[in-house]
Amino acid sequence: MGAAKHDVFQAVAEPTRREILRLLANENLSIAEITSHFSVTRTAIAKHLQVLSDAELVSSEKAGREKVYHLHPEPLGEIKEWLAYYEQFWSNKMAILKHVVENGDVKKPNE
Repeated sequence: MGAAKHDVFQAVAEPTRREILRLLANENLSIAEITSHFSVTRTAIAKHLQVLSDAELVSSEKAGREKVYHLHPEPLGEIKEWLAYYEQFWSNKMAILKHVVENGDVKKPNE
């Protein structure tokens, strides 16, 4: 029986894991290289990497004595799709801000 798959939302909810994803977006890194960016132990980073791996956001391969981690951004599409619904609210706020900047008043564009 394999490890349980973690929810992508849960995986990215933790700031350290988001930072690990950001690091891996730039290049593939060993656990030692990832750990060097944080003030936590290698064991703590390994646990974060396991959560990211269970959510299928990262994978690893052996390179000598180390594992090298790779980003797999595809599961982040689930978050993008969820957020797409809320863009309507951001777009409305941006239209109001544009109206205020251009017209110097605080009335909504539809008023």
